[in-house]
Amino acid sequence: MNFKAVIFDLDGTLLDSLKDLADTLNYVLGDNGYPTHDIDQFRYLVGYGMNELVRRALPPDLQNQRELLERLMQEMLARYAVTWKNNTRPYPGIDELLDWLDTTSIKKGVLSNKSDKFTKLCVETLLSRWKFDCVTGHHPGINHKPDPQGALLMAKEMKIDPAEILYVGDSNVDMLTANAAGMLPLGVLWGFRTKEELLESGAKLLVEKPQAIISILSANNTQGITP
Repeated sequence: MNFKAVIFDLDGTLLDSLKDLADTLNYVLGDNGYPTHDIDQFRYLVGYGMNELVRRALPPDLQNQRELLERLMQEMLARYAVTWKNNTRPYPGIDELLDWLDTTSIKKGVLSNKSDKFTKLCVETLLSRWKFDCVTGHHPGINHKPDPQGALLMAKEMKIDPAEILYVGDSNVDMLTANAAGMLPLGVLWGFRTKEELLESGAKLLVEKPQAIISILSANNTQGITP
């Protein structure tokens, strides 16, 4: 396959943001008298959008209390505006991958379930060295992944057939999104979720390091780890 574009997930794929998300929400939970979670639990709480992150972090009997969710969400956003880059950094090898992509004609985008404001802020601040053709987070009018709406709109904006796009992510949400959009789903093993989850949700390729994506794109083949 001669790929003409790559769409990346953000958290767990390009950026290791887990500690900042966990620290921020744990502060809000603890400040309100609710149980907190260890960082490994957050691997399975994140990925569905920030509203869903707050909801899932609450005790089950509180997860449908709309006013509480809205209040805690506003507290989370206010604190995250200060803490979002305390520890968040690109994963090792991402710089090499993005440097290489900038030397090619392959377009690249970022599609996240994180709010659009924070998605753009992360990219503009922590990935400012590189040119992205599209950067989109969740906002009104765009359904959360795994709905393929955002991925398909991005393909349309880049004027590339979805079948010519490599979709790179670290979770079941990303693999389901890619398959629903008709893109090739590539799962990364350095992120928040497991190899088993990626395979079960439809990953066609798995890679252990960002450099393996360079091999796949430069050779137009399926190197890496074949499921």
